[in-house]
Amino acid sequence: MTRIPEKDRDIIEQAMYLPMLLTILERDLIVIDKAGFKLKEPYLQLIEETIKAVQKDLKEAKQAMRKGQMKVEQVARDEAFTMFLFIYKGFEEQHNYFNPRIRNKVQELLEYYLYKRFKKMMKTVTEDVKKN
Repeated sequence: MTRIPEKDRDIIEQAMYLPMLLTILERDLIVIDKAGFKLKEPYLQLIEETIKAVQKDLKEAKQAMRKGQMKVEQVARDEAFTMFLFIYKGFEEQHNYFNPRIRNKVQELLEYYLYKRFKKMMKTVTEDVKKN
């Protein structure tokens, strides 16, 4: 049983997942830069802008964690699980995450940051236009 409210746990998990996403995006940036694309600049710009958006959200998550007296640290990892230590207002909790679950969550975040966030923004703009 966790003492951490769901809202705060979501912030802690963002602080776990977003650095992983940044690592993937930075590796992809290198691969695309070295690849033989004829027009690689649009791809590089997309990834660079995505990195900026992830960094912005990670900064906000870290600020919320500082304000809420929260920390997260990776404690152990094997081929199946990764263990994290959540420190929440002086209490410590260990949480095991199944590595495929981590991969799937990071993939969901990658999809969100690469294109789904734009769909969300377009939907909002369309709704605002219809209201006026």
